[in-house]
Amino acid sequence: MKFTFHPEAELEFDEAISFYEEAKESLGFDFASEVFSSITSICNYPEAWPIVSDGIRRCLVNRFPYGILYSEIKDEIFIYAVMHLHRDPDYWKNRI
Repeated sequence: MKFTFHPEAELEFDEAISFYEEAKESLGFDFASEVFSSITSICNYPEAWPIVSDGIRRCLVNRFPYGILYSEIKDEIFIYAVMHLHRDPDYWKNRI
């Protein structure tokens, strides 16, 4: 199954990678690997995670305090946010 990012979700993902890479060498790579591992699981089992709002589901990322907010649209995963879990939980809702 294919997946795409909302442009703002892709930007926040890239910024998080940069943040972790600046904190410690290769930590950004580790973060990106964990996110892509979660996305792979989402693509394989799109209905496995709980709905948090209007058909939007959240998959938690291993090792990092992030969740991936997504929905399945016509056999494709659309990622609305790569959200830090300590951020305002509704900040991404304007992306729907």
